[in-house]
Amino acid sequence: MKISVDWQDGMLLQATGESSFPVAIDSSPEFGGRNLGARPMELILMGMAGCTALDVLSILGKMRVQLTAFTVDVEAERAPTDPKVFTSSVLTYRFRMAEVNEEKILRAITLSLEKYCSAVNTLKTAMPVHWRMEINGVPGELKPV
Repeated sequence: MKISVDWQDGMLLQATGESSFPVAIDSSPEFGGRNLGARPMELILMGMAGCTALDVLSILGKMRVQLTAFTVDVEAERAPTDPKVFTSSVLTYRFRMAEVNEEKILRAITLSLEKYCSAVNTLKTAMPVHWRMEINGVPGELKPV
């Protein structure tokens, strides 16, 4: 995989990967930016959430599970001093559906986290990662990856 990050002006960057879709990266005004793009650490968490979300959608599609809404949220803690690495994270999978099949949802999440999601499996070597699922507003228990 190859990524290129090109300086635009000020602190604004444009990142492009093999997919050719540009992503704006910027810093906050306190660090010379203009808030015109995502922060690099946000992009790491977006990659983690996006990776597992695509896995879960693909697996549930093959299982013929019908969703009306789906969101993956990530909350992460960072060290208070530089380099301010991530110290822990929690993935929350939120599903809305008419016909609930908790067993299939659990299977899809487990396959993503244990077998398919490269981003989660890379990041869990650097920090503890936990997850929970919420189906139609009913939260489940927190579990380690």
